[in-house]
Order: sequence, then C-alpha cells, then structure tokens
Amino acid sequence: MKFAFSTNAYRQYSLEESITSIKNAGYSALEIMCDTPHAYPPLTDEKILQIKNKLKNNEMSISNLNGFMLCAIQDFHHPSWIEDSIEFRNKRIEHTKNCIILADKLNVKTVSTQPGGQIEGIPKEKDLKIFETGIKKLIPLLEQTKVKLLIEPEPNLLIENSDQFLEFMKRIDTDFIKLNFDIGHFFCVKEDPADLVLKLEQFIEHVHLEDISKDRVHNHLIPGHGVINFEKIFENLEKIRYEGFITIELYPYLEQPEKAASEALNHLKSMM
Repeated sequence: MKFAFSTNAYRQYSLEESITSIKNAGYSALEIMCDTPHAYPPLTDEKILQIKNKLKNNEMSISNLNGFMLCAIQDFHHPSWIEDSIEFRNKRIEHTKNCIILADKLNVKTVSTQPGGQIEGIPKEKDLKIFETGIKKLIPLLEQTKVKLLIEPEPNLLIENSDQFLEFMKRIDTDFIKLNFDIGHFFCVKEDPADLVLKLEQFIEHVHLEDISKDRVHNHLIPGHGVINFEKIFENLEKIRYEGFITIELYPYLEQPEKAASEALNHLKSMM
C-alpha cells in the first residue's frame, strides 16, 4: 500500500512547511490542496518550480491534486458545479480547468473534485444535467493532458452513494473521468466500503481514507478512532490489484496535523 497525507489538514501552514512536516511524519507522498494557502491555481512558473524543488529535496511525490475545496472564493462546497448562477458555477469549471493544467505541469495523474454540489432531498434531473454539462466541458483538456478527473461522492451532495455514481457515469463517455474512492464517505451513507471496492473496481483511480464513528456522522477521524474495518478494505484493494495511492485525509486536525498524520500512518502500518 502506498500511503500519502493530504495538505488540507495543514491550512494553518504554507505548502512548503506542510511538505516538510508530512515528510517528518513518515510519508513519502502527499496530496496537495488546490486552494489557499497552498496551491490555488493558476500558479506562476516560479512557484511551480519551487514546489518541484521542495518535493525533490525531501524525496516526496504527489498522490493527487485536491480540487474539491474552494475557500479562495467562498468555502468548502461553493461555488459548486450546480449553482443557480451560471457565472458562479463557471468559477468552479474554471478552477477545475486550472487544477488540470497544474496537474499536467507537476506530472500528477489525477485531480479530485466534488460530486456536483449540496442539495436538499433527492437529486433532481436538472442538477444532474447541469453537472454533466460542466464536467463534459473539460473532457477535451483531460484527453489532451492525459490527466484524470475524479468525482468524489460525499454525503448530502448531488452524488453521495455508489448507485448514484454508477448511474451518472452512464452519461460520460471518456476514460479520463473516474472515481476518487473516499472510504469514510461511503461508510457514512451506510454502504460497506470493502464490498464497494469490488463493485467500483473499474473506476477507482485514487483512494481517500479516514475513520468514522459508529453513528456514521460525517466527521473525519484518525484511523483507529472510529469503527471502519480497514483490513477487509485493504484485502479487496489487493484483490483488484490496486496500485495507486491511499491518501489519508484528516482536515479537521488543524491544531496538530503532524501528530495526526504520524498516528494514522503508524496505525495503518500495524495492519500490514
């Protein structure tokens, strides 16, 4: 298993400081948050070179670019792909385009994004169509750069479970839109992540990992602090010969991110 740690737990630190700290916590890879204060694109060539040099000097690689949060404009979820305002949702499309371009320049294979946006009740065809239209605008760039855009289902967003994801993918005709498999998110909507590894095998390009409590409330916990059975998930990832990264995502741990990163890695390695 190739473990990485997401910089979104380091929102009180610069990207350079985050790289050093994640290295100190025992990792050889990290996921970069494409938002303030880390790598909100577009970045200058000078900044990109600084990131590359910092990674090289620390012998670190990038697991994924996280294009989900957009606090640089509003917050974690807005602007979304399905805003009522065309101008506002175009900001999401433009941001994702810039993330893809940055991934290409950093030689990163994937960019993760939100699954539409926040909704009330059941998904509406209107919102699904708006999301589809926005996603499809990026297909030419994805196919040109060979970067894959990964939809990340999340509780209370337009696409929150595996069936909704698979149904939406019937609308998409490209090999460059896939799945960011977030273990905790699927657990929160009362699905078994271990079973879903087999069900969603053909779409999994990157994995997010966090623990969740018994009540299945969407609150990211350090592995071992919740009730998810990671061993069975790892067994099934091996069964499908998954060779990508598993990025630990603990963005609530802003006060002591390095401690959380280190504890998470030690706990998961004890299962290997």
